[in-house]
Formats: sequence, C-alpha cells, structure tokens
Amino acid sequence: MIVNTPAIVLKSISYGDTSIISRCFSKNKGKISIIVKGAKSKKAPKISYFQPLSYVELVYNEKPSRNLNILSKVSFIESWQNIFNDIRLLSLSVAILEITEKTILEGDPHPKLFKVLKNVLSAYNKNPDSPNLLFWFYECALLNHLGFRPTLEKQDFPGVDLPDPNGGSKSGAILEKLMEEKIDQLPKEMISKKDNKIISDYLWLLLCYHFDGLHNIKSVQIAKQILKPKGFSSGV
Repeated sequence: MIVNTPAIVLKSISYGDTSIISRCFSKNKGKISIIVKGAKSKKAPKISYFQPLSYVELVYNEKPSRNLNILSKVSFIESWQNIFNDIRLLSLSVAILEITEKTILEGDPHPKLFKVLKNVLSAYNKNPDSPNLLFWFYECALLNHLGFRPTLEKQDFPGVDLPDPNGGSKSGAILEKLMEEKIDQLPKEMISKKDNKIISDYLWLLLCYHFDGLHNIKSVQIAKQILKPKGFSSGV
C-alpha cells in the first residue's frame, strides 16, 4: 500500500555504504522506520531530508509483513533552521525528539500529539522568550496523549520521590494552564526558582516512571549541562 503522510524526522542511521534508515514520527501512521536507498549517493542525495528536526512529506510503500518501509518520494514541508543557530534551543529540541522516539510505539498513530510536536518545534524556531514553558508544554501533552495525564494531586509512586505539584506559589496553576494544550496561551507571569524546580521535577519524574530508559538519554543530559548555569531547568 502506498502511504502519503507528513512526518518529523526523529533520528537516522547509516545502512550500508549509500543508504540510511530513518525513524520518523508521522501524522497518519505514528512512528515508522523508512529505508532510504541511495540516500548518500552523489547523483541524487536525499540525506538532507532525513536530518533530525526535518519536517517532510513522505510517500512510501507499506507492507504489513516487514518493519522497514521503502521510500518512494520525499519533500520538505517547512524549515526550522533558526533552531540550529541557538545551542539552547537545539539542545531542547533534540531532547524532545529523543523523548518522543523512546515513548511512542511503532505504527501507533497520535495525530493530535504530532500537531503538538510540530507546533512546539515551530515555536522554538521563532526564538521564544521562555523555552522552558514550551518544554513543559510538550511533556504535559506527551503524558496526556499516551494515557498518563497528571492529576495535579500529591501522589506516591513506588520508588519515586515525586514532588507535590502544588508545592510552589504558582506551580499548580502553571501546570493546569499547560495541560489545556493551548500553545498560544502559555503562562506569562514570572516563574520563581522554586516553581521552576517543582514543575520540572514533577513532569520529568512522571515520564521516567511511566517509560523505561529515559534517564539515559544523552541529549537530555547535554541540555541539562548547557542550561543549568542560566538557572534553567525545564524538565531536564
């Protein structure tokens, strides 16, 4: 079956001398793996389409009997090149991609979550004033769409020291606003260091509790080291 779908490239790896395998989050099919034959060929290279953060239109041949789908056509939908000019935004964006790749399942469509990811990356491309809010916004959406919507109540999870989401002066209200999933109505008030830490720790620990392997994501650790001196701790 021929499939046509928008997709965001999460990661790509080399396959042989000239080909690559790309893992993408597609709007219509969820997470998919695409083999791009001759992607590194000098005559007709396609490797630029399959760099992480590429937002593309894919046409590929899907067969239920195999895990790898063969690419037919690809084209850019939108470019987010400004992200690459800011190490802070790039670190957070790559961390978001890796978190997404680790948490969504192959072939499990989440079109609304796909829209959230697209909107968050598009907002990062515009160099926002509060990149931490966007990171939290995506963490909330990820938990919500994958079936683990936060209750914003003090909860006890085995082996997890989860902070009280209402333990700061505004932390509960900010989390409640973020979970409305209205990216054009993010909180505008100043966020105290205490609220920042509570929100960051609360969302990140929830994700790590529900999904295995997130603690080992390298890009999250890099983002933490880069952003910590500036007092920024959005979920990392």
